[in-house]
Amino acid sequence: MDLILNGSSFVINNLMNMKKKPISSGKKWTKNNISSLKKLIQENTPTELIAYRLGRSKNAIKSFTSKNNLSLMPINKSPYNRRNKRS
Repeated sequence: MDLILNGSSFVINNLMNMKKKPISSGKKWTKNNISSLKKLIQENTPTELIAYRLGRSKNAIKSFTSKNNLSLMPINKSPYNRRNKRS
């Protein structure tokens, strides 16, 4: 949808393509958020999915974990505990 304002649709197109802010954008981290974050990290959940579930941006997750000495590096196991179970 192109809406022309002052002879230029560039500004309108850029506004329409902007992403929405996450739900918790700019809000303080609660104890519940932090415990959920730690649990998701232990479960080897990808950073983008953690961000989605907590309503924060990917950069907010990375920033918080680095400030609080938490590691997002994957543990030596497959995500979501998808290992093949042997009979």
